[in-house]
Amino acid sequence: MKLTDILTRDNIILNLRGDNQSDVIDELVNKLDQNQLINDPEMFKEGIYKRESEISTAVGYGVAIPHAKNKSVIKPTIIMGRTLQGIDYGGQHTNLIFMIAAPENASNEHLSLLSQLSTFLMSETFRAKLLVATSESEIITAIEEQEKLTEVDSNDESASGKYLIGITSCMTGIAHTYMAAESLKEAAEKRGMKVKIQTNGANGPENKLTTADVQKADAIIIAHDVRVDTSIFGGKRYIDVPVKKAISHADQLIDQALSYDIKEDNVDNTMVAKESESEEKSGLNFYKHIMSGVSYMIPFVVVGGIFIAISFMFGIYAADPESDQYNVIADFFNQVGGEAAFALMVPILAGFIGYSIADKQGLAPAMIGGMMASIGGSGFLGGMIAGFVGGFVAKYIGQSMAKIPKSFQGLVSVLIVPLLSTLIVGAFMFFVLNTPMSMLNVFLENWLKSLTGISAAILGALLAGMMASDMGGPINKTASAFGLAMFAANIFEPSAALMVGGMVPPIGIALATTIFKNRFTIQEAEAGKASYVLGASFITEGAIPFAAADPLRIIPANIIGAAVGGALCMAMDISLKAPHGGIFVIPIACNKPLLYIGCILLGSFITCLMIGLMKKPLSEKERNNAKQMSSII
Repeated sequence: MKLTDILTRDNIILNLRGDNQSDVIDELVNKLDQNQLINDPEMFKEGIYKRESEISTAVGYGVAIPHAKNKSVIKPTIIMGRTLQGIDYGGQHTNLIFMIAAPENASNEHLSLLSQLSTFLMSETFRAKLLVATSESEIITAIEEQEKLTEVDSNDESASGKYLIGITSCMTGIAHTYMAAESLKEAAEKRGMKVKIQTNGANGPENKLTTADVQKADAIIIAHDVRVDTSIFGGKRYIDVPVKKAISHADQLIDQALSYDIKEDNVDNTMVAKESESEEKSGLNFYKHIMSGVSYMIPFVVVGGIFIAISFMFGIYAADPESDQYNVIADFFNQVGGEAAFALMVPILAGFIGYSIADKQGLAPAMIGGMMASIGGSGFLGGMIAGFVGGFVAKYIGQSMAKIPKSFQGLVSVLIVPLLSTLIVGAFMFFVLNTPMSMLNVFLENWLKSLTGISAAILGALLAGMMASDMGGPINKTASAFGLAMFAANIFEPSAALMVGGMVPPIGIALATTIFKNRFTIQEAEAGKASYVLGASFITEGAIPFAAADPLRIIPANIIGAAVGGALCMAMDISLKAPHGGIFVIPIACNKPLLYIGCILLGSFITCLMIGLMKKPLSEKERNNAKQMSSII
């Protein structure tokens, strides 16, 4: 199958009538509908705008590639639109728009053809042919000629010159992934370099790199908007940038990558180095390590909290065999949730902090230290410290023994490193940390339990406001870590305030886009619908695009609405035994579910009203010209 099988003459509009992004998208979608290539235009358009809200599909060079993959598409299709005068698309002057429509069950062959177009558009000559074409037939001819030109394998490693390797990966894996790879390839080949770029596309990794490629490489570039596995590079230094930078600045990136002279790097496959992150190189990226531990711990917290809440539904003492309320099902849920899941929380936190610092070598000593923290009463905070001590000690011992002959390296990693590092972290926890930290925990617990009325309200407002301030950022995570520490100590009121702080911003913004529609662009109003679901699910990040587009109005409104809800929540002594899950856990994990939902809704309405009062109404033209929200996230 050829590209021209899915980009046909019927799907080419040489002179788009629209003079803005919204009108052009409508025109292209209507053409797809007329050609009976989609069966639900509104659903497909919603998919297009959802993709635009994640990150603009304007890729530079006067090209935009809006795309969506959903069940409204009858068969894989590309429709091309051209506007010689150009339009503002996602903040960039654009002349060529290629709209990609892929069904949910699109085959690998179809997806490869769709991504092939992205690589063609990196050619300046090809784009020029499309701009000067006077008929649909000339467009098709230009595509066919480009297909013939790319039949030669430009990645032939027998060519002379230095060797560039890399990985590209965008959010959807359809367009930007391949455009970044093609941009790097084109820039490198102009220098006479050999090139191999692994593309982590919708079909999975293609052109996969090997250890032999890494050994031969003179330069490495990683361009990604989503997480990629870079362990294959070992200790080799590499450039780490967003996908769009690789598309627009390939030459500069190659210059920088070549300057690292990675042939001199001493490769250790248990390490990954990032030249651009000095904190990472020194092993002192505390925030990243803590969040790694917390992310692995959260499922245990959620499961444990929900199961304990279910147990309590049978009666407060229903899990106690000595009680008249005893129920074997309640005992089962309590044992799974309280005695198993909760018991693993702190060790898992500590273990994966250690894993983040020292990879597998740090897991055992840090996790054992975390268990000692749990047994010795130092709890969540003690577990965090155990994770850092275990991780850094294991890392230091492992690096100190790096020069031991390879025949003994297996013994070092399996026996010597975990044994010595566990001895050190165990002694530290037993003789130094557990006693003072357990005393601190008792003090904090007693203080929090003593809070009532105004004092409790102030703490609730502070925690909820912090959660809403940067929506998933460092302040948010700091408040969340405090709540988890208290949760591990069986104090559940802060968790309730924190969830209010996480749910209010997206719900409040969603309400504002519904009640005050004329304050938002059409694109923002569409994104607002998704914020209802995100907010109800306790996904605060749904508010980020709006806050990024208008921070001086949205962020204060978020903080004030969340603070009011959080203050009322703690003042009324509302507790929540499952710190994540949103509306799905409130009925079973909250002691006062109706009052709690009322706190969330009140805070959301306050946020909504503040946004409505602070934002000015937009004209119809301004509403139709969708702003690029996501490009500054």
